[in-house]
Amino acid sequence: MATPTFDERRGRLEIYFDRTARDAWAQLTSDAPVSGIRATVRAGRDRMRDILLSWLPLDMAGRRLLDAGCGTGALSLAAARRGARVVAVDIADGLVGIARQRLPATIAGAVDFRCGDMLDPAIGPVDHAVAMDSLIHYETPDIVAALARLAPRVRHSIVFTVAPSTPALMLMHRLGRVFPRGNRAPAIVPVKVDGLAARVAAEPALAGWRLGRTERVTSGFYMSHALELVRA
Repeated sequence: MATPTFDERRGRLEIYFDRTARDAWAQLTSDAPVSGIRATVRAGRDRMRDILLSWLPLDMAGRRLLDAGCGTGALSLAAARRGARVVAVDIADGLVGIARQRLPATIAGAVDFRCGDMLDPAIGPVDHAVAMDSLIHYETPDIVAALARLAPRVRHSIVFTVAPSTPALMLMHRLGRVFPRGNRAPAIVPVKVDGLAARVAAEPALAGWRLGRTERVTSGFYMSHALELVRA
């Protein structure tokens, strides 16, 4: 089961991305010009998406992929072009709507965009799962619990990102607690990657899994750390 803190924070994220950030997120994930700060975030996200895709099979024909927290769908489209059958899920209906609008007719049958919970068992079994920047708002225990809940339905690998605990990110996190948040996004939660890895290794529900590749991307205001879980 999801923890109470996971559920509470997920609800805040749903409200934010549906009501406050939809237009800004649509612009950030498009080819439209953006400011210098947002340009660094876009470049970082593009680099991270390329890394996660590189950890998946180049030929995904016949493979089913869960894009957990798909946003406006860029990773889903890239995986579908490799032949994957993609179930793309996001809590924000507005972002899912944008993703559907951007879905080319040539691969429309390969991607199933859904608004809902990425941990919903009704999604069924998948070969691979990707959670790009969809767990960065959660504490380490919630991240591990989410992975443990997802893992039984994944045949081969889970690739995901967290917000690494770096001095720069910790400073931004502390400032976010001091100043009024207004319409800004719910806080990104920095986690110690080594501590997360240790908790993953000790989690009984993940006993059949091992940590594989890991890589960090820093691009201006964008900082994210990718990890790979593979069947042992």
